[in-house]
Amino acid sequence: MRITFNIHYFTGAGQKVGIVGSVDELGARQTVLAKEMNYQDNGQWSLDVEIPVFVETFDYCYVLKMPDGTTISEPGSRKHKAHLSPGQERYYLFDYWQVVPENPVLYTAAFTRTIFAHASRAYPAKEAGGEVIIRVCNPYIDKDQHIAISGNQNVLGMWQPEEAKEMICTHFPEWEIRLGLNEITFPVEYKFLLRNRQKQECRWEAGENRTLTPLPRHEKATFIVSEYPYRDNRPPWKGAGVVIPVFSLRSEHSFGIGDLHDLKLLVDWAVHTNQRLIQILPVNDTTRTHTWKDSYPYSAISIYALHPVYISLKELGALKDEKKAASYHRKQQILNRKNTVDYENVERCKLQYCRDFFEQEGSRILNSAAFKSFLKTNQDWLIPYAAFCLFREKYHTSDFTRWGEDSRYNPRRLQTLCKENGKVYSELSFTYFLQFVLHVQFRSASDYAREKGVILKGDLPIGIHRTSVDVWIEPAYFNNEEQAGAPPDDFSETGQNWSFPTYNWDIMEKDGFIWWKKRFYKLEDYFNCFRIDHILGFFRIWEVPADFVQGLCGHFRPALPLTVNEIESFGLEWDRRLLKPRIHRRFLDKLFSAEARKHLDAFLIDEDDEHLILKPLCDTQRKIESIFKKHADALSNGIKAGLFTVANEVLFLKDPYEQTKYHPRISGNKSFAYTELSTRAQTAFDRLSNHFFYERHNAFWKAEALKRLVPLIESTDMLICGEDLGMIPASVHEVMTQLHILSLELERAPKLSGEHFACLSKLPYLSVCTTSTHDMSPLRLWWKENPEKRQQYYQSVLRRNGTAPTSCPAKIAEQILKNHLSASSIFTIIPLQDWLAMSDTLKHPRAEDERINIPANPCHYWRYRMHLTIEKLLESNEFNKKIRTMLANCGR
Repeated sequence: MRITFNIHYFTGAGQKVGIVGSVDELGARQTVLAKEMNYQDNGQWSLDVEIPVFVETFDYCYVLKMPDGTTISEPGSRKHKAHLSPGQERYYLFDYWQVVPENPVLYTAAFTRTIFAHASRAYPAKEAGGEVIIRVCNPYIDKDQHIAISGNQNVLGMWQPEEAKEMICTHFPEWEIRLGLNEITFPVEYKFLLRNRQKQECRWEAGENRTLTPLPRHEKATFIVSEYPYRDNRPPWKGAGVVIPVFSLRSEHSFGIGDLHDLKLLVDWAVHTNQRLIQILPVNDTTRTHTWKDSYPYSAISIYALHPVYISLKELGALKDEKKAASYHRKQQILNRKNTVDYENVERCKLQYCRDFFEQEGSRILNSAAFKSFLKTNQDWLIPYAAFCLFREKYHTSDFTRWGEDSRYNPRRLQTLCKENGKVYSELSFTYFLQFVLHVQFRSASDYAREKGVILKGDLPIGIHRTSVDVWIEPAYFNNEEQAGAPPDDFSETGQNWSFPTYNWDIMEKDGFIWWKKRFYKLEDYFNCFRIDHILGFFRIWEVPADFVQGLCGHFRPALPLTVNEIESFGLEWDRRLLKPRIHRRFLDKLFSAEARKHLDAFLIDEDDEHLILKPLCDTQRKIESIFKKHADALSNGIKAGLFTVANEVLFLKDPYEQTKYHPRISGNKSFAYTELSTRAQTAFDRLSNHFFYERHNAFWKAEALKRLVPLIESTDMLICGEDLGMIPASVHEVMTQLHILSLELERAPKLSGEHFACLSKLPYLSVCTTSTHDMSPLRLWWKENPEKRQQYYQSVLRRNGTAPTSCPAKIAEQILKNHLSASSIFTIIPLQDWLAMSDTLKHPRAEDERINIPANPCHYWRYRMHLTIEKLLESNEFNKKIRTMLANCGR
């Protein structure tokens, strides 16, 4: 078939327009093979191309060819798409140079497949040719609405809204109308309008009339006119939602922990209260020790595998053995009566139930077509994961470096081991079965949410555990010599050490970041929106040396460390003692109690008359941790904490990759070593630190982030949000705005210097506003913790006189939530604990028990569970009505 591409674009001197597409005739997406178009006049470019008749659809984009040989593509990641009819031999396509839509997030899957999802419809078959197809994009259309077109033609209703021609949603968000050439007279003037199904409510698009000028004379051709997007003049769309970990859910059918069936019940509650989004924490498998330490949901052992504790036993099925069934029922009742998650007992009981069910039904399930399809589709990751689980149990550790002959991943050995007739296949197939069940249940919950118009928002951890399947099979991607973490912030004065390996980004870049793209693709199985945990890690990661337990003596990577000459250029005289941890005698009483100081000779030795240094047996934090591992008394903890501080007492750190360059220690001005500097040296160090941490890297980190994020974002149509809290480089906001990534905004954690509380009415539209996160104290606990901050908030934000109450009453919580719902952000997502704070009858009896995580504690037990069932929440009519009213009043 023959296609003539047409576009109107005014070029500069020496510039030319080209076209590249997914078919071979248009360069097979290779920009260097883009077809150069022919210039007509007045900015018109065209190109005739012969496309094979069997091609029914392809995508393409226009490029601007520069005089120096470089090319510039159309902005945005959306491409033009051609949908062709079988038998039609002649097409004329009239396109426009793509523009970034006014509200680009509405074009993401969160909206096109959930909030505004419209089923695609096809035009009735008719004789090919002799028609004009007018197309326009608009995703912002409620499910009871459609786009119509009206104009100066009888066939278009002569500008009468009720007579306007309904457009068909052929490939949402694209709408089209087909007009016979014999039905229209040129020029055609028209506009689009929004109309409900009853044709009672009509809203014209903004702007001037659109005009279709005479087309080439060709009676049997099909002319496709792609219009600029619908010009909407309505207020920007805004919605609300709830955030809670799946493990925290509670229903009448759960088994001591929230599960995937409970997620459906939460969808019902979201629908009942007119909330449009549910955000959850990661649900990947974290099983390393079968202890409560595996409760940390951000420490996954696989980027693909889901955690078996989330299997709904209700949906899995009943056991036929009545004695066993009764025993499990008793255990379920015991676990459900507990206020928090008993992780170890829950995992043990649920896994054993699954084993018993597998023994009962496994053969039938493994032979089903659905299971075989799942195994075939997922075998690339599922087989190594199952083998990893097998070796973990065999060697009683997930640390694959201690697996002897199995410590190095060997695909051939694995292929032999995992044969269906092999000795261990029954155990491997049980792991396959668990992941199959999880996938089916999660897809069911995901589909249920989508059908109900509720966005399911996932969470992408920035790290992966160092003893994970991924590190075992792809070691080149990871740097196990260092540890990922975060610099000091409001969550932790000594920084955070997550113990994850850092990434070898240069190696990942060589294969197009395929490991990251696979993570995105897996998320797409269940979500159409997700949050990037610690998005700052795409700009730079806080890298902590392996010898450190705390995160204070880390450094950014990548970074531009300083030479000695650069350090001295700030007026600070270089001294290698600035690299060595030591403590002046006069500070010992600030670090150690009187009783503890009696024991310091065992750990500290004189460096000179005034300073002490750590003895070789404890000259790193890892050694100190090992010494005190079995001592948890107050005296031992005090000595350990003091020695940790001594180990941090440096002002510079040697760069591990360039040995003659150095990083200033972050928060160095809070160290004892800093106080020993002269006033002049302190001033120099302050200037140097401010330059290093807030100025030196801005352009460098921006380039790094764009290099990594752009190809990843272009690989998905999910709505992407970023957790951008903490020490934020100036370039972060620029990059997130450029890539339309939603930022995270908290009133109590303002991003503007000098603010005590963020102004909710001035938050960026492309953001998520929330009252707290899982790393923070929920609203009621925050209110109790800091009397000074509470009083300031009470008077300056809530505009109330007098003394603030010591606990947060329901009415105050309601006012705070109303303020957040009135924010300018596209989404306000409220933790479930904070929603419940509005009700004296529904809120948790103890605010202290609502906290999910304490970032400063790397061994925190993640076990918070809602204290009432979702069924009870669904029955709370007055409370649910209050939420619906609040959302309506706040335009959400």
